Amino acid sequence: MNLIVRFLLSGVAVMLTAYLLPGVHVADYWAALLVAVLVSVSNLVIRPVLVLLTIPITILTLGLFLLVINAAMILLVDYFVDGFHVDGFWWALAFSLILSVFNSLFGDMTKEKE
Repeated sequence: MNLIVRFLLSGVAVMLTAYLLPGVHVADYWAALLVAVLVSVSNLVIRPVLVLLTIPITILTLGLFLLVINAAMILLVDYFVDGFHVDGFWWALAFSLILSVFNSLFGDMTKEKE
């Protein structure tokens, strides 16, 4: 049950982030849910490989290159989802930062109390 609530809240986070950023466009809530799923899957599968391959440049930039990888994941999802469009790299970077803040806030709301 908690997984379904987190999934639905991730879609809401995508919609809110797209509403805040004029360079990000989401057609409807179903597209936002698809974006949430694909961002999660790409962060689970593709991102670790990219982080491993870019360790030298990540160390050289003191970890800031990880932001580039996050933006690249958003642009990759933009390529595959028809109802989702990001106008460029900087909008993708802003989208990834704001989306992570919203997901963190929503994640705190769905934690079970001990």
